[in-house]
Amino acid sequence: MNFCSHCGSEVELLIPEGDNRTRHVCLSCGTIHYENPKIVVGCLVEHDEHILLCKRAIEPRYGLWTLPAGFLENDETVEAGAARETFEEASAKVDILGLYTMFSLKHINQVYMLFRARLLEPGFGPGSESLEVELRKEEQIPWHELAFPVIDQTLKLYLEDRKAGQFGPHVGEMTVVTDQQGRRRIETRLLR
Repeated sequence: MNFCSHCGSEVELLIPEGDNRTRHVCLSCGTIHYENPKIVVGCLVEHDEHILLCKRAIEPRYGLWTLPAGFLENDETVEAGAARETFEEASAKVDILGLYTMFSLKHINQVYMLFRARLLEPGFGPGSESLEVELRKEEQIPWHELAFPVIDQTLKLYLEDRKAGQFGPHVGEMTVVTDQQGRRRIETRLLR
């Protein structure tokens, strides 16, 4: 951020009085600009032992598979946002069953909240952000073509829970770890 959205003056990075974090502060009008994580909401949609997957038609990760999800909008509950994203990406109307996974991704300032849901109607299809939408059985999940680590982890947890007959919720965090050769990977730590 270079300029104050309140008065247009330049901002500086500093720790405001009474705070303990560096913030963008306008020295002209005194406005402190807080930057907070983005909330990503979506659904793991179940239907007759199948899971609804979307093939991305947008970057990042164009052409890879994911669960329908996207950024929460202002003036929207997390459940309503998850249902909206599912309709936008998969043209699917769903009944939200409950929070299933919540992961903090500090390295990209995001929190993912994925809900278990069931199809209300048998119809679905690609929205503007999806190339394809399919119901897949466990053995049809394209593990090496999943768009994001959080989707991979959520699907693995779901399949384990389905076998056990008891579902989450699961809470965790994902961090970037660099090995001695400089290769980066995502490490998941479940908190619950």
